[in-house]
Amino acid sequence: MPAYMIVRVNISDMDQYRQYMQLTPLIVEKFGGQFILRGADKHILEGPDVPERVVIVKYPDVESAIAFYNSPEYQAAIKVREGAAEASFIVMEGLE
Repeated sequence: MPAYMIVRVNISDMDQYRQYMQLTPLIVEKFGGQFILRGADKHILEGPDVPERVVIVKYPDVESAIAFYNSPEYQAAIKVREGAAEASFIVMEGLE
């Protein structure tokens, strides 16, 4: 079953965060991931707006998403992000 990684990010230093953003696409691809949404404009239909960036990545399965997150490459990218943003990562199994 495919899995979706939903990431919510509060950015405090966009210049430093851009360095992180340059590192992640190749790592995502290495683990079979595909960006579905990467910080697009939001249209709030109900509830409060939250000023966070939203990213959704589709992986072949939950194990691939977790392997991406735990990989040495991504753990190094996290260090580049430190001090520039706080993030929340959720992985959920999707529908076929």
